[in-house]
Amino acid sequence: MTMNYDCVIIGGGPAGLNAALVLGRARKNVLLIDEGQPRNQVTRESHGFLTRDGIKPSEFRRIAIEQIRAYPSVDFASDTSVSLTGSDGDFHISTAQGLRYQGKKVLFAIGKKDAPLDINGLAEVYGKSAFVCPYCDGWELRDQSLVVIVNGAKAFHFAKVISGWTSRFTICTNGWDGLSDAEREELHQHNVPVYDAPIRTIVSNEGQVQHVELVDGTQLPCTGIFFGPKLVIGSDLPQTVGCEMTELGTVVVDNLGKTNVPGIYSAGDAASEMQQLIMAASLGALAGIAINSELLMENWEKASLQ
Repeated sequence: MTMNYDCVIIGGGPAGLNAALVLGRARKNVLLIDEGQPRNQVTRESHGFLTRDGIKPSEFRRIAIEQIRAYPSVDFASDTSVSLTGSDGDFHISTAQGLRYQGKKVLFAIGKKDAPLDINGLAEVYGKSAFVCPYCDGWELRDQSLVVIVNGAKAFHFAKVISGWTSRFTICTNGWDGLSDAEREELHQHNVPVYDAPIRTIVSNEGQVQHVELVDGTQLPCTGIFFGPKLVIGSDLPQTVGCEMTELGTVVVDNLGKTNVPGIYSAGDAASEMQQLIMAASLGALAGIAINSELLMENWEKASLQ
């Protein structure tokens, strides 16, 4: 048996949850399918979300689901979407548990996932004393001695950004650096050390980094790390149904979250390079409003033809 919905939301992070809230309040029948493996589950706290600064990711999700359940037209499914067929107004979603759902519209709120961390010892400190976004976690590491693991143009840019939180940081390019002579000179002028040798390991104790050890024996003592993650989109379904993608693997959308495929939207980290909790939630709300508006206009036109 196939269950029918106005919109099926694939992904239950802040974008999907906020879209579900908007659509539920708009009296639309909504299904949110989520596999329960959020990227931020490795972190102890989430920051930058007004009224929820410092909240545990699991608590944020618990509160969100509790509030959304006040709207009876929203259903939740703990499952993984494995296929999507059909077209605008008649999409069919199959799941890993063998269930099938039908939706007039689809919202991909699938986020992004970390590719396997290829630096020895990084997994042990990720989310505890090693982070990827200074806007999310820079305050907690303010004025501390940090190692920034990044290379190329990103290294030069990141140096300028992280200087807002601490002046005590070292750049470790973990091999190839991609820095120009002019960039190296400018970093030198700002007293930013740059080490090119590959990393042998990150030494830590119960998640707290102690130092970064390079293959040439150099040890870089620090109390925190920022690094550039390697991200992949949370599902390959957008590509399989023909959604346009960027070179970085992000779904291309307009300013309302619409993809190039009629009836399909995307929001949150899957459709943005600005990966912050509050931004993902706001993009989910915007997509929810756009989806509701499209459904309302279609219903209005149908009624006019009767």
